Amino acid sequence: QVQLVESGGGLMQAGGSLRLSCVASGSVFSVNYMGWYRQAPGKQRELVAATAPGGKILYQDSVKGRFTVSRDNAKNAVDLQMNSLKPEDTAVYYCNAAWVDPDDISIRGMEYWGEGTLVTVSA
Repeated sequence: QVQLVESGGGLMQAGGSLRLSCVASGSVFSVNYMGWYRQAPGKQRELVAATAPGGKILYQDSVKGRFTVSRDNAKNAVDLQMNSLKPEDTAVYYCNAAWVDPDDISIRGMEYWGEGTLVTVSA
């Protein structure tokens, strides 16, 4: 089992910045993929950004150039720096950790989710 603890959500005005942090504990050796997803009211959960095997970095198109995901293997942590926030970034943000096939990241084994942290961006 892997436990994920998120921090850093809150209320911010449009154009501002927030940083989310997620620390993993437990059987962290079993995961090779860590990232952030979000779910806005009435919408499906979606990928925001993630780090995958082989140094791959994934971003949703709408956050490219504004958000930066970073992985600290020594701390078993993944952070999400969010700049130039927009009201449409408002959502509950979830940390995700999983094992994925290094050759095809769509093939996933066990995965784990944090409880989520709310990010609200006002206009």
